[in-house]
Amino acid sequence: MILADTGLLVAVFDPADHGHVTCVNRLDAIREPLVTTVPVLTEAFHLLTPGSPGAHELMALVSEGGLGLWHVDDAGLARMFELMRQYMDMADASLVTAAELLGLHKVFTLDRNDFNTYRIRRRHQQVAFEVLG
Repeated sequence: MILADTGLLVAVFDPADHGHVTCVNRLDAIREPLVTTVPVLTEAFHLLTPGSPGAHELMALVSEGGLGLWHVDDAGLARMFELMRQYMDMADASLVTAAELLGLHKVFTLDRNDFNTYRIRRRHQQVAFEVLG
């Protein structure tokens, strides 16, 4: 399973985005399921503009099961807030938390700088993300 970040979703569903063609082509080559978080979706819908064709296409993708949605529980929310107090925004913190709790390490993002820096806590180790995109 691969985590999907905001930049990917915006690029795929906004043909005017500079990364549109590249992201669509790379996404077509992926055979693993994609999952994201509510904070990432919120950010993506905001950037796509409510009511736009891209927003409607993203809604359809989620509704039809083409993009899984991870729902945070109380423990996950506590971890997200911990990460947010340290150095990251809510959408990124939700992806790091999802990676930790779901045992994932792949993220499809255009935000290479941040996700090359972020680490996933696995017991007493810090694991790097495998950044796609």
